[in-house]
This record gives sequence, C-alpha cells and structure tokens, in this order.
Amino acid sequence: MSQTRHVPVMLQRCLDLLAPALERAGGTPPVVVDCTLGLGGHSEALLASFPEARLVALDRDKEALRLSGERLAPYGDRATLVHAVYDELPEVLDRLGIPKVQGVLFDLGVSSMQLDEADRGFAYAQDAPLDMRMDQSTGIGAAEVLNTYPPGELVRILRAYGEEKQAKRIVSAIVREREKEPFTNSARLVELIRDSLPQAAKRTGGNPAKRTFQALRIEVNGELSVLENAIPAAVASLAVGGRIAVLSYHSLEDRLVKQVFAAGAANTAPPGLPVVPERYQPRLKLLTRGAELPTEEEVAENRRAAPARLRGAERIREDER
Repeated sequence: MSQTRHVPVMLQRCLDLLAPALERAGGTPPVVVDCTLGLGGHSEALLASFPEARLVALDRDKEALRLSGERLAPYGDRATLVHAVYDELPEVLDRLGIPKVQGVLFDLGVSSMQLDEADRGFAYAQDAPLDMRMDQSTGIGAAEVLNTYPPGELVRILRAYGEEKQAKRIVSAIVREREKEPFTNSARLVELIRDSLPQAAKRTGGNPAKRTFQALRIEVNGELSVLENAIPAAVASLAVGGRIAVLSYHSLEDRLVKQVFAAGAANTAPPGLPVVPERYQPRLKLLTRGAELPTEEEVAENRRAAPARLRGAERIREDER
C-alpha cells in the first residue's frame, strides 16, 4: 500500500495545464494555490516545476498539514500552508494580502493518507471506527449520522451523494440494527449492506458498500456544499491569464465543476444583439474537451487514478465592476 500513498493523480497533465500561467517571466512571482494539499505530492511538483512560483496550500486535516509541511520544508518561505477548508480561499488570500492568483489546483475526494490510516474509518476494506471527518477537531462523525438521522434523511443522502439505487433497503436494515445497538465500526456496516442487497446488485460495481461510504463521507464533510462555494470563489480569485485545474472522482463533483466552467465560458448576451457588450462576454476559456481521463498506463500503476476526471479553464477577462 505504501507505494500508492504518494502517487499524485494525473500529475503531469495538471502541471501542463497550469504551466502557461506559472511560467511567465518578469514582474512579481506567480502565486499558485493547491486547495487540497493532502500529502503534498501535487504541491511539491508545482514548486519543483515552477521555480519562480509561490505556493499557498490549504487542507482541513491537521495531520496532512504536518506531514506535507515536512515534505515541503526544503522550499522554505515559497510555501505557505494553511489550515482551512477550500471554500475559505477568499478569506485566506485576503489574510495573506494576495489580490489575485495565477493558478489554482483542486484534487477532490479523500487523500491517500486518510484512506490508508485505518483508524479514520474512510475505507470499507478494513474495520475501523466510523468517523470519516477530514478535520477530526470539528463536526460529527459517520457513526452519529447513522445512529441519529431520520430514515428519510438517510435515504436522501444515500441516493443524492452515493447514487445508491438500493438506498431504501439499506436504510431499513440500518434503522432496524441501530435500535438493537448503535453503530460504531465500519465492518458491521459493510456486512449489513452486503446482507441487505439482492444478489444482482452485489455483482456490479466493486464493493457493495462503496456508494454508502461515499455518501456518508460527503455528508460528514459537507463536501458538495463546500465545493459549490469553492469553485466559483477559485475562479473569481484568478487573474486574467490565470488557470484552474480540477480533479474530480465521482459524477456529482464533476457535474458541479462542469456547470461552473460552462457558465463562465458562456456568452450571456440577450439574443439578437448585433455587437455583444463587454459585460456579456465569456470570462473563461475551457482548456479541456469535456473531462479528461487518466491513461490506461497510469491506472495500471495507481488504481486510485481510475475514477479521476480532469477539467481545466483559463480566466480571459475581468468581471465587470
């Protein structure tokens, strides 16, 4: 497992997408923001590849900040690491006195470290306390969600965040079991899901617990509501010529990114205008045709890359005042 821990997904492609914005010579050093620092693989590559650049890196996980701080120590004051959720980007930049940035990178989903540390409860492959908080100093864990949410709300979460077709069946089993004894560990939940699914459902799409665990993780960390705020805020923070690259790992995230990018790249003028005024012109240029996928070689080397979807965009004009 340790070999996969430090392998950043679609690394070279992310660097290539951001390069034109970070290689500009002269003037003040470009600033690139890694909104999802994790173990620092992408950040380290950004600092190494763009020697002029200054890095601001965010993570809500204090353990990730500690480990990546050690990894990025050789880069000294070129790297500024901040304990923050990525929708807090505007406040972080404001505090640091940075009006606009040249690059932004998001690598969404769970970091390798969180999956690999058994006691965090993210992985369904090993028994662990049902926690799933990315920042363990705040909020409620997955066990509390399972034990206290009304059945209807649990069904909604499993359907909306896990795209789980068997949500009602799974939730009925959860409600029945939690009355006997509250949930504390992941193995019991995995077993319950496996037992409550029809045979046909067990034969498709890998581990049958995968979708439920994804849904719980998104709920515990408020991931989609955070992302809804974070992507527009990141686009707004870009200077003209600045670029953003976003790696998503499931369709809900990717759809959200696609919508923000598409809106930014659209001409918003009412139909029939002979000349389109400045305020209706697109703010973004799309850099990827749809979502780009990892190569077969990369997936063979790093199985965690398999579900990745990459989208990029460039800021091409200011917002109208």
